[in-house]
Amino acid sequence: MVEHNIDFRIYYEDTDAGGVVYHARYLALAERARTEAIRAQGQAASDLLADYGLAFVVRHAAIDYRAPLRLDDIVRITTRLTDLGAASCRLMQDFHRVDGNGGLGCGSLDVRLACVRAQDGRAARFPPRWRDLLRELVA
Repeated sequence: MVEHNIDFRIYYEDTDAGGVVYHARYLALAERARTEAIRAQGQAASDLLADYGLAFVVRHAAIDYRAPLRLDDIVRITTRLTDLGAASCRLMQDFHRVDGNGGLGCGSLDVRLACVRAQDGRAARFPPRWRDLLRELVA
């Protein structure tokens, strides 16, 4: 199983007035983790746009919150590509608070991305080079 792990610290900007991570920030943190997972395979998401005029867009996202992340926590996001289609892919992303005890599962995100033409937003197949890159990530 192929997976990518990355750690982020939780800052004030990520939290609500009570010091708990605001629910929408999970989406932003997950986006960063997906971007870095692709970068770890040797490409930047911006290359898809620059080279082919294509972009990833979120088609579906479902978050399951299990425990709060708080100010100054370190969160480890594990990203796994679970399905790859001609013009879309599905990823699972898990959020764990990093501590001395192996980490606490705080939530998970099931996200489906579509490949679209930036010019008009219509679905487009992944270019062969990108299909190969993504295929290497399939769990």
